[in-house]
Amino acid sequence: MTGAYDGESALQQIAERAFDLVISDIRMPGIDGYELTHRLRGNPATELLPVVLVTSLEDRDGHDERIRGIEAGADDFLTKPVRYAELFARVRSLLGVKVLQDEVRRQAEELREWNERLEERVREQVAALERLTKMKRFFSPPVADAIVAGGVDMLEPHRREISAVFLDLRGFTEFTDRADPDAVMDLLGEYHVAMGNLVERYAGTLEHFAGDGVLIFFNDPIRVDRPAVKAVRMALDLQQAFMPITQAWARRGHAVDLGVGIAQGEATLGVIGFEQRWEYAAIGAVPNLAARLSGQARGGEILIDSVTYAAVSDFADADAVGPVQLRGFTQPIPAFRLLRLK
Repeated sequence: MTGAYDGESALQQIAERAFDLVISDIRMPGIDGYELTHRLRGNPATELLPVVLVTSLEDRDGHDERIRGIEAGADDFLTKPVRYAELFARVRSLLGVKVLQDEVRRQAEELREWNERLEERVREQVAALERLTKMKRFFSPPVADAIVAGGVDMLEPHRREISAVFLDLRGFTEFTDRADPDAVMDLLGEYHVAMGNLVERYAGTLEHFAGDGVLIFFNDPIRVDRPAVKAVRMALDLQQAFMPITQAWARRGHAVDLGVGIAQGEATLGVIGFEQRWEYAAIGAVPNLAARLSGQARGGEILIDSVTYAAVSDFADADAVGPVQLRGFTQPIPAFRLLRLK
């Protein structure tokens, strides 16, 4: 318990240390009890601090003082002369209220801190969702989730064996020369939807698509068992999915079909680009070979290289089409026409 001779010194002491309750006479030198109470209520740090005002004995004065005290924000009153039993009873009651107020304040502070942490987590999750949205442009959802969860090092430049699948529309150049722009975009839309659904189902990595050309690869950035088998399965399903598109456009007088090339081997993989645009790319002979085989394939055909054939020979049937001379390759390349699953 600490005493003060006037209101100013009381306010100074309250500012310097925490108190549980204030008992003040109304009539004091300098600021009186009303002003003291009013200032305490105006300070957020002491707005809930219990205040007991000591009023005069006279009935009329005591009544007026209580009204003014209530208006100032006093919690309780004692009448002179102070009876200690009454004093202690009122103090115990107000201290009980103070304990509850302190608990409410503590919980409010915890809630404020929790809200701040929650806001920070929301900001982090929004940023993660934005990163995830960008990642899903290139990767299947499971791969994108793994990268956002902390696997960014997966995107660093590295070498790895992949199975590359290149898709190319046969007759597309002639189609664009004859068809109006809306028809061109309609065809590409149907093609990309069919292709995109299957790429996502097989969890392939979509490297890029430029008009009618699309490159997908398997076994990176997450390794998979027998990537060539996944590539072959997806390619066969893609040809099946594209068949209704071919038939629909044939009825409109346009001959379009899908050629697919698949190659397997080591490639350099990683992020390339500049600050405003990044791509996750596969670089080397393997994606080039898949693209050249795709260009060599007729509509509805899937051509695979010898490495892919060796990897899937127990799983799928294929016919040799003999060594083929491909642009960019000095030696003829052994190629096989994929027929069906065994």
